[in-house]
Amino acid sequence: MAGLYVHVPFCVKRCIYCDFYSNVRMEYKEDYLSAVIREMKMRRDYLSGEPVKTVYFGGGTPSQLSRYDFERLFDTINQSFSFSPEPEITIEVNPDDLSEEYVLSLTKFPFNRISIGIQSFKEEDLRFLNRRHTAADAMKAVYRCKEAGFDNISIDLIYGLPGQTAGEWSDNIEKAIALDVSHISAYSLTFEEGTLIYDKVKRGDIQPVEDELCESFFYLLKKKLAEAGFVHYEISNFAKSSPSYPGGRISIHNSSYWTGVRYLGVGPSAHSYNGESRSWNVSSLSTYIRSINEKSEIPHETEYLDERTRYNDYVITRLRTVWGISLDELKKEFGEERKGYFLKKSESFLRLKKLKIEGGYVKVAAAGLFVSDTIMRELIAI
Repeated sequence: MAGLYVHVPFCVKRCIYCDFYSNVRMEYKEDYLSAVIREMKMRRDYLSGEPVKTVYFGGGTPSQLSRYDFERLFDTINQSFSFSPEPEITIEVNPDDLSEEYVLSLTKFPFNRISIGIQSFKEEDLRFLNRRHTAADAMKAVYRCKEAGFDNISIDLIYGLPGQTAGEWSDNIEKAIALDVSHISAYSLTFEEGTLIYDKVKRGDIQPVEDELCESFFYLLKKKLAEAGFVHYEISNFAKSSPSYPGGRISIHNSSYWTGVRYLGVGPSAHSYNGESRSWNVSSLSTYIRSINEKSEIPHETEYLDERTRYNDYVITRLRTVWGISLDELKKEFGEERKGYFLKKSESFLRLKKLKIEGGYVKVAAAGLFVSDTIMRELIAI
């Protein structure tokens, strides 16, 4: 099983919190499409013929692409890669792009999962985040996708906004639950250098929410979604349980990142992983286009993974999930010495009940979920 990620960098405008690579220069779209199609053809052997199980169009805003654009992309994907049975094919969309006509156009392609960037159902929050849509647009987008026959819908939410109250966050969660979607991703607002919100914090224009309050928002989210039948399978991700999906309808593509599955990323800033190395394309649309279209060169960097780096990646990714780290697999992959190192480092967190051992698997306990990044930093090899 392997994954394919297609980065679509275009946005109408930048959200103040976003640190993903994006560009508002839509006039580059045709040159971008030519380049990303060429990259797929040039890298068709990267996955060594392994069948593709998941395709993910992320961004940026993939819903800025037209029906004709997707026809060209899927023609190349189908010609370049083989597929596993019933692959998961996801597109990220912005709510106000989802007119009835646009949603209908998506049904003409093999998309079977839609991820909608809602972030909040409060108008004031959406204006603060510099989002294009309204709360009404968000709800309408979900309904239109359902009416068109999409039954695997994920929505994104953000919590910990400056001035946000527990009541406001609770209202957001309840509205999300009422939409009866199959998946919810919820992220604490971060202030990454280079983003507009980082600059506002540095100037003192806004005050971040205190960690204790943000933590309470996280556990409120976890409690309410559990009561609504969602499985908390990764730190920020919750999948709705049903008779057909008793373990929750998880994102297969995103889960591949946390379980060591190989994937190819195409487009500017896209990352790839083949088990032996990681590579990432340049985060510049103009350089990406020029290098591929004019020079037939993919502008990227590669890091070959030594044993220590592979161990660190293993710890950081596996502990993000509900499945945790198999001690038997840890020993098989990295040897008895690394297993001993990991258990030694884990002792204090086990005593504090921030980690737990169940059936030979080490997992982050409920009390450690919000501070899991800190735990992981202590467990890696320096």
